[in-house]
Amino acid sequence: MVTRLGFLGVIARLFLWAFLLGLAVVVLYPLLWMVLNGFRTNAELFDDPFALPRSWSLENYRSAWNRGVSDYLMASVLVTVTSTVTTVFISAWAAYGLTRVNIPLNKALTAVILGGLMLTPTVALVPLVQMFQRMGLYNSFWALLILYTAFRVPFTTFLIRAYMIDLPREVDEAAELDGAGRWTAFWRIILPMCKPVITSTVLLHVLFAWNEYLFAMVFTNGGEAQTLPVGLTGLMSKHGTDFPVVFAGMAIAAVPVVLLFFFGQRYIVKGLADGIGK
Repeated sequence: MVTRLGFLGVIARLFLWAFLLGLAVVVLYPLLWMVLNGFRTNAELFDDPFALPRSWSLENYRSAWNRGVSDYLMASVLVTVTSTVTTVFISAWAAYGLTRVNIPLNKALTAVILGGLMLTPTVALVPLVQMFQRMGLYNSFWALLILYTAFRVPFTTFLIRAYMIDLPREVDEAAELDGAGRWTAFWRIILPMCKPVITSTVLLHVLFAWNEYLFAMVFTNGGEAQTLPVGLTGLMSKHGTDFPVVFAGMAIAAVPVVLLFFFGQRYIVKGLADGIGK
């Protein structure tokens, strides 16, 4: 009986490894195929789409970079970094107020902030476009910064608040006895204690802002604030017959976020477990 159970365990483990290997191939092969096709010519691509490149020239990557990918990349980096800083800071400060400060209507304020999780961006597109046009912010970097911050604050606050709830109150009392104010206690004591969930929220927001397409498409109409997802769409429409250049541009856009997710996935999992799991 024991031998039979051991045999079934080995079979189950083999099936699990086979499934995980197949899943890895399904996920990684399209990325690898895209990167490799950036080294080929149109003739090679149409001759055999799945063959290896005959030469390893970076000409297509240089061409994609010079045709606008460099500008789109800088815009994406600027929007991603600034919106990440503002979103995480506002969310952490809000979570601190909701969990560590006795304020009137605390539960009502929490419900209002977390209610933003139910707001669908597509529903608000028309009034948002009209509002930003009247404010003179349409087709600008500030439009994306405000939108990315506003629509991500509820979720980020939700995660950080769930983490802060379990922090010991004795820390606040000790800081108060030492003469620390609210800002000092938040910046020097509570925020460092929340480093795991802060790291997770930073990575989650970077992944969101880097890949976001809807707002970037609607609110940036060919301006300097045009980010990579929208810029690559324009690159495909302008140079759609030059597929290797398009693949090279897509590879340039994908590599940073793939590396970020690969090295930061354990922080994302931990943040979700410490936040949503509570």
